[in-house]
Amino acid sequence: MVVFGEEAFTQCPLTLDYGVLLSFLDQVEIGMAGDSTAIGSALGTCVKRLKELKSKSKVIILLTDGRNNAGSVSPETAAEIAKTFTIKTYTIGVGTEGEVPFLVDTIFGKKYVYQRVDLDEDTLEEIARITGGKYFKATDTKALEEIYDQIDTLEKTKVEVKEYMEYEELFGWFLFPGLACTLLEIILAHTRFRKIP
Repeated sequence: MVVFGEEAFTQCPLTLDYGVLLSFLDQVEIGMAGDSTAIGSALGTCVKRLKELKSKSKVIILLTDGRNNAGSVSPETAAEIAKTFTIKTYTIGVGTEGEVPFLVDTIFGKKYVYQRVDLDEDTLEEIARITGGKYFKATDTKALEEIYDQIDTLEKTKVEVKEYMEYEELFGWFLFPGLACTLLEIILAHTRFRKIP
């Protein structure tokens, strides 16, 4: 999971542990990577993470609500680089055109501020076309869920996972008291507490 704004960084490395992924997703906040949108940098970071991966299918899902207006790499250049490593990119444009409410922190607490959403669908379609992916537009949460379901049916790869279990031996906590009780029983059996047949 790569978070991007003015900068792009890996929030969660590649993992099949969905619990870990969701906990990192819970920590994501709007604006934590800056207020701009560096789509090219985000794609570049994803490619860097995926390029060495041994897999039949390598996929990036780019979810954005804005136009590329930051970063030193253009989205088209990043898409060409992804294509050279056979990494497909599914792009999802989120939101509606025009002004939408954003919840922001002010000195008086949280407040809704209306800002213009400037979604560049042409660039998102071009990224998808270059890499062999597909462009989707999500106007609400239900539409976004349906898009993810659709992508999930398009991209299926069997992955073999090695599972490791860590064991902590706790028998010592019971062994020594058990031995002490057995020893006490043997000692007491040879004193006045011995059994009479």
